[in-house]
This record gives sequence, C-alpha cells and structure tokens, in this order.
Amino acid sequence: MYKLVEIESGVCSAEGFFADGVSAGLKADDAKDMACIYSEKECEIASVFTTNKMQAAPIKHFLKKGVFTTNFILINAKNANAMTGEAGVEDIEAILETLPSEAYNPVMSSTGVIGVRLPKEKIIAGVKLFDLSKKEPHSAAEAIMTTDSFSKEKAYKIVLEDGSSFSIGAMAKGAGMINPAMATMLCFITTDADVDARSMQAILDDVTKVTFNAASVDGDTSTNDTVMLLSNRSSKVYHAEAFREALEKIMRFLAREMVRDGEGASKLVTYKITGAKDDAEAEIVAKALSNSLLVKTALYGEDPNWGRIASTVGASGVVADEATLTISFNDVCVYERGTPYFDAQMEQRASEVMQLDSFTIACDLGIANGAFEAYGCDLGYEYVKINADYRT
Repeated sequence: MYKLVEIESGVCSAEGFFADGVSAGLKADDAKDMACIYSEKECEIASVFTTNKMQAAPIKHFLKKGVFTTNFILINAKNANAMTGEAGVEDIEAILETLPSEAYNPVMSSTGVIGVRLPKEKIIAGVKLFDLSKKEPHSAAEAIMTTDSFSKEKAYKIVLEDGSSFSIGAMAKGAGMINPAMATMLCFITTDADVDARSMQAILDDVTKVTFNAASVDGDTSTNDTVMLLSNRSSKVYHAEAFREALEKIMRFLAREMVRDGEGASKLVTYKITGAKDDAEAEIVAKALSNSLLVKTALYGEDPNWGRIASTVGASGVVADEATLTISFNDVCVYERGTPYFDAQMEQRASEVMQLDSFTIACDLGIANGAFEAYGCDLGYEYVKINADYRT
C-alpha cells in the first residue's frame, strides 16, 4: 500500500524547505549556534509546548501573536530567553524585524541558560550570515545543540502504491532537563504532505504522548520544550495512515536519541509495562521507573537490583500485587508472580544484560491489559559535573 524510505536530508527532505546553521559568537570557539528553517511556500503549523508554568519568551510570543502560518523559524542556542519578562518578548520582536524580506510571519525558538536577556546585537548580526538558498540540515541540527554530544535528525520519503510521494524530516536537540510534559528539548519537523493544520495537530498530540512524553533523562521539565510540525503542502499528496506511521517513527527515534545522549548517560533503557489495570496506570508505572533516582543509579552501577524495580512499581500508586508481578531484564526473568529467580547464575545473566548499551526492563503487573513504554537512562557522576558547571 505504501513504503517508508529512510533518507539523509533531515529538515530539508521535503520539497521547498531550506536550512542553514551559522556561528554568531554565542558559543565559544566559533561553534555554530544559530539555525534557520525556511520554506519557499507558506506553511501551516501544528505545535506542542511545555506545560511548565514558567514558559519561555519564545513560547509566550508565539501564543500571544497567534501564529497559524509561517515560512521561517529562527533558532538560537546558549540562551533560553526564559524568565526575562516582557522584555524577553520585546527582544524577539526586535530581532524578527531584522529578518530577510522572504521571512513571512517568522517564529523564534531558543534554548540554553535561563534568566539572561538575549544578546540581540550578536543574533541580529548572525541573521545576516544565513543563506536561504542553502540546504544544510546537518549544519542546522548542529547549531541548535547545547549539552548534546551529537546532533539528532531523521527523515522518511513515503512512497504510495501509485508512485506518488511526500516526505517528512526532522531535527531535534536535547540531552538534559528532559522530562517533556507537553508536549531543554526542541524539535522541528517539516513535511510537504498535503495535510492541514487541524489534522496535523490531532496526530501530533497523539504521537507526542508515546514518544517525547515517554522520555526522561532527569525528571525535569524545561521552560522551553517545543515541537513544531510545518507543512507547505507542496507535494499535493497525502495518506493519513502512512503520515502517522512515519511521524511516529521519526519522533520515537528522536526521543530515544535524546535519552541515549542524556548528560553523562551510558545506557538507554526501555521500560515496557504490561498487564496494568489500564493504559493510564501502565504509563504511571513506566514513568515512575524512568524517573527513579534509585533505579537510575542501579543502572549506572550495572546492578540488577530488581527490588528497586518492584518497590517503585508498588510506590507508584497503581493497582499492583507481588503475587501477580513479573520482572525481566530483556529475556532474563528475575521475579515471577511471587517467586524470585535470582540465584547466582540468574544474577550473572541479568548483570550481563545491564552491561549492554541498550536493553529493556519489562514489568507485567498481571492485573489486566494496560500497556505503555517509556524511555530512560542511567545517572552517573558526569551528569552532576555537567549541571554543576552549566552556567560557567
């Protein structure tokens, strides 16, 4: 019926989209620190933002202005423009007024340190360095990084049975202060699919719940969390099922990459919860496990301390019983319905699983059919070091 073909051109994958990344002197050593996404055609927008009550100025500006269409997004790193009051919004307006004439109804997004006014002069000077004829998705993805150790991109071309096609591409940043509740993470998704904003918004809301909202590095929700999905409809082609599948694959990949890149992290762990009273209770358990400091430190020490798993399940407040609970590390079952299987041999096998870069901790609550997956990582010394020195 259709096929998804992975492509390497990120946010420039869809027809009519361009991107660039430049250095405006916000970061040290001339590292790229400003990016733009530009479309030849006006785009409809779907968006999801942080539920943090201390929303950053770019989000306030977007919501206050009531932006429904745009063809230009400006992104800066190093400065979140959060907790800067009305002055922060005014700074955005002053910067956007200096954009090229091709920029229609432009949008700004920021990430970095909270509580500091934007360096307007540097950003305005940086704007002049953009080349709107460039397709530099990798440069743009690099420019929006903060404590990220690698850039994050994904794109698919969706080919329908009759040979027609459309594309979806994305870039994201995020490594710390990751516990998206929306929706410091940013994600920008572009598509030439012939889809309207209302349809995109409904799909984006659903997919966010099982991707970005299922990811946690440290349990902290940023002031700037933003997901924007833009469609310029240039392909004149759309297939709802294929669009949703491709979007979910992209967003799940990016969410997992953020967790994999968690500040100082060495483990990407999937918490697969089944057998809960309902999906909502399964989600509660999965997120309790992904946020637990005791579980995170056990992961770091590669200690298959299944007692911490059981304790966290029990403390989460959902319907649970030790007589129906089963816990496994990948395919190694350490506890099943009231019986521990944790002799020396089983502990060794579980320990070997925990030495992997990526694995699954599965909990079957044995109550009903509720299920949910969340993604988390370990917590070690490097996380403390990075965040202790973040402003310096």
